[in-house]
Amino acid sequence: MGDAEFEDIIAGAIEDLPEEFRDKLSNVAIIAADFPTGEQMQVLAKRGEKGLLLGLYQGIPQTKRRSYGVGPTLPDKITIFKYPLLRISGSYEEARKNIKDTVIHEIAHHFGMNEEEIKKAKGRL
Repeated sequence: MGDAEFEDIIAGAIEDLPEEFRDKLSNVAIIAADFPTGEQMQVLAKRGEKGLLLGLYQGIPQTKRRSYGVGPTLPDKITIFKYPLLRISGSYEEARKNIKDTVIHEIAHHFGMNEEEIKKAKGRL
């Protein structure tokens, strides 16, 4: 899968979000990368987790923002990692599903949801 197609699947996942969620995305950049950096992998290690990092939300969740966005505030960042996602996928269709699921998962973190809340909400997002 080429970079353009990978990015198109990410864009499609965002477009497919219910309008109530899509319209509330605020000050967040969603980007693709081949692999996580060492710094991004440290986030996983700090949580005591091991394995592949498929996506990463970095920022201040909407539920914790106060005067966020005033002044020179950088946007939050969601990074979706191409090669780890392709590695866990057994087929093209499975890769598309895994990419979309990862985008939705990381957007849920942007809205302030933790892992348990994301599991409960799966299907609504």
